[in-house]
Amino acid sequence: MDSQVLVALALSLVGGLSTSLGALFVILNQAPNLKMLGLLQGFAAGLMLSISFLDLAHNAMNSIGFLKGNLWFFSGVIFFAVVANFIPEPTLSHSSKVKGKKNKGDEGGKDMMKKHRRQVFFSGIITAIGISLHNFPEGMAVFLGSMKGLRVGLNLALAIALHNIPEGVAVALPVYFATQSKWQAFKLATLSGFAEPLGVVIVAYLFPSSLSPEILEGLLGSVGGVMAFLTLHEMLPLAFDYAGQKQAVKAVFFGMAFMSASLYFLELSLPKDMSL
Repeated sequence: MDSQVLVALALSLVGGLSTSLGALFVILNQAPNLKMLGLLQGFAAGLMLSISFLDLAHNAMNSIGFLKGNLWFFSGVIFFAVVANFIPEPTLSHSSKVKGKKNKGDEGGKDMMKKHRRQVFFSGIITAIGISLHNFPEGMAVFLGSMKGLRVGLNLALAIALHNIPEGVAVALPVYFATQSKWQAFKLATLSGFAEPLGVVIVAYLFPSSLSPEILEGLLGSVGGVMAFLTLHEMLPLAFDYAGQKQAVKAVFFGMAFMSASLYFLELSLPKDMSL
């Protein structure tokens, strides 16, 4: 169990710290390339859909039956729908407002600019808190996936890592505008990702050291529901907005093909006695 926790912790760190990559988009470029972010979202959506329907939900139905598998899957959907309703995930839509406020501040004087900077900085703090709360159940998903096997945990961590890059941008952009400090923007975006490994640590102590195969498969089916809702509710709309519908759809199918290829080569490369 200890080794499983360490593996899950390492994988969640990869996903959580990918918010730092989003911050680099902001501090290394005056304006982040939203089209590239949209394509990354589409690619990650393809990974997520492949994992959710072709792996987690499929295995749950085969292992515990069609009815139970569906009940577990849709319980995950409902759970994350409630989370999203109370804690809607912040997006980059405020970036244009940031630019507009900057221009108005130049015209309105230093006092108005200071006021805008305080407001934008506060929005960055709220964004960081919201993303942290969103990342917590993602860490739980990585832990449960790692209990199933290295392949499931690795696939979830990769998809979540790509999804977290735009979240880092959403945090760093207003903070960088308000403070003019690259370090502050990078630091806050990075800290917002640490909720993911924190989720691993907490859930490791909540669950018993050995779960029955039926409960584990059911929980993984619920993770599939969570990932499916996250993809369709949040990732695909962002991909369409930033990259355009045609390009985003291509990125989605490319992500699904990439996941299928990665599963094949991963199974070839791992020893036969290692859990997948």
